[in-house]
Amino acid sequence: MEQLAIKLLGFAAAACTTLAYAPQFVKVWRTRSTEDISLGMFLVMVLGILLWLLYGLLSGDAPLIVANAVTIVLAGGILWMKLKYG
Repeated sequence: MEQLAIKLLGFAAAACTTLAYAPQFVKVWRTRSTEDISLGMFLVMVLGILLWLLYGLLSGDAPLIVANAVTIVLAGGILWMKLKYG
């Protein structure tokens, strides 16, 4: 498989997994309700995303960098709202 095709596949996968957080972020933002969101899960998830971002930066992997930079904003925002609104 050509390198460009592999990168495009990576960006497509990254878009799917990153955008999966958007509906939850919007719902929490609008309702200010985080009652059914697990704090422990989001703490571990945000840590994992930060580690993937660091790995992407160190390895120069553009799909990992872009996906995890956007995902940390969305998942981090949900975590922040969980801590703020309970």
